[in-house]
Amino acid sequence: MTGFARVEGAAGGTAWVCEARSVNGRNLDVKIRAPLGWEALEPVARDAAGKRFKRGSIQIALTQARDQRAAQARLDHDQIAALIAASAPYVASGAVAPPRWDGLLQARGVMISDDAAEPADRTALAALFAGAIDQALDGLRDARRSEGRALAALLNGLIDRIEALVGAARATAGAAPEAIAARLQQRIAALAPDIALDPARFAQEVALIAARGDVTEELDRLSAHAAEARALLQGGEAAGRRLDFLAQEFAREANTLCAKSADLALTRIGLDLKTAVDQLKEQSANVE
Repeated sequence: MTGFARVEGAAGGTAWVCEARSVNGRNLDVKIRAPLGWEALEPVARDAAGKRFKRGSIQIALTQARDQRAAQARLDHDQIAALIAASAPYVASGAVAPPRWDGLLQARGVMISDDAAEPADRTALAALFAGAIDQALDGLRDARRSEGRALAALLNGLIDRIEALVGAARATAGAAPEAIAARLQQRIAALAPDIALDPARFAQEVALIAARGDVTEELDRLSAHAAEARALLQGGEAAGRRLDFLAQEFAREANTLCAKSADLALTRIGLDLKTAVDQLKEQSANVE
């Protein structure tokens, strides 16, 4: 869920740059940094991001600059006249010197900043800034989709790996009763070679051991989870949170398989399965 986009624009002596970037996040978290006086753009940006994204930490930075070549100084002549009139009694009494022009220009409110646009200008600028945010978020969405296409191939490869390991585990688990019987016979022969085995009792013991180590249900659930994960990737909808949940279910079944395994080959497959599941869980954090 990482990406970056940048949009630049200019109109009426005002230039702006809007950058949008995202990193991984379990939920959608939108933060915006706008020029002073444009705080009203924050809900606009949050709403625009919410329409495009479901997860991720989204950061939007909007900067504004005035074109100094187009800037024109504007003075508040009424304010200047009021300051001169207010100083007249003090000048007449000799308490202060007559006001100087450079001093008057430094008084607060005398010089009107070009940033203090008229209401109509601010409305037009607000629309332009909102459009820039939309363009930046569109670019960010395109960047995330490009990353998602590459990520989809990786995730499908991991699901293929999990399905192959599940198939290998089924084959190994299918031969488990015979392997258990062979191991049990070897142990009995080593411990008590002179004791004659009761075939029925021996078969019963083998069946009990095999039942305790039966992993058919775990393998069936792993296969179902793999099918659901593949369907999520092909569905076209936001799948990140559901993939997170499936990764946890994969891990639970793989752990149970390893715990129940009474065969070295099956245990090795289970460990490989856990490795693939861990990789799937790590990559699912990148999915929208």
